[in-house]
Amino acid sequence: MKAELISDGEKTAIQVIERMASLLDALAQHPDPVSLKQLAMLTGLHPSTAHRILNDLVMKRFVDRAEPGAYRLGMRLLELGNIVKSRLDVREAALDFMRALHRKTNQTVNLSVRQGDEIVYIDRSFSERSGMQVVRAIGGRAPLHLTSTGKLFLSVDDPKQVRAYATRTGLAGHNKNSITDLARLERELSLVRARGYARDNEELELGVRCMAAGIRDDSGRLIAGVSISAPADRLQDEWVEDLQKTVQEISSVLGYMPRSQT
Repeated sequence: MKAELISDGEKTAIQVIERMASLLDALAQHPDPVSLKQLAMLTGLHPSTAHRILNDLVMKRFVDRAEPGAYRLGMRLLELGNIVKSRLDVREAALDFMRALHRKTNQTVNLSVRQGDEIVYIDRSFSERSGMQVVRAIGGRAPLHLTSTGKLFLSVDDPKQVRAYATRTGLAGHNKNSITDLARLERELSLVRARGYARDNEELELGVRCMAAGIRDDSGRLIAGVSISAPADRLQDEWVEDLQKTVQEISSVLGYMPRSQT
């Protein structure tokens, strides 16, 4: 009998949490205050039930009573969100997804960030089976215009910033495939923006081709790139879909929501 009572209590607690979550989700979908009547309709809750739960949420500052009978999300959620954000690390968020991508492709998967006019490799998932010696060690650097991830960052700069980058660096090349001309770089960046991913066609190292897609944080800012590096004859176009799915999953962990979902 006692076990049944505990079970019933647990069911009740879960039900309350589910109702609280449904109310918070409904409020999150509306930038303006939402009436009790509308919230009850959106969640399928009886108005008296919704009112009781909302009152509890108001007391804990998860919800604000904007005006009599209307509610909006409260500041406590922002406070908790900032705590979560401060604890998130892009390397920690990315590692499991990078390993999964490596297992699928059997090629080296890199995580890079921008520092000034270069990218810095901050993590990597690879194995001897990739058939390619790692070109840049973790902590290594490379010019933006010669790398797939670097092109991602340049593609979100405005044209004036790209020209300034070209002036500062002289668009120095490493080999015959390197992009060393501003007009060619601008055309390449247009392709990156149109495709949603970037390529490096043996521009940094002969015999090595890469493709990269970007990781975004909760504000939508590009903060890192994940790239697949492979021997030039092994990089496969069908990996683009896997790569884009990988960065979408990492971005989601970091709080990013595409505009169509907000």
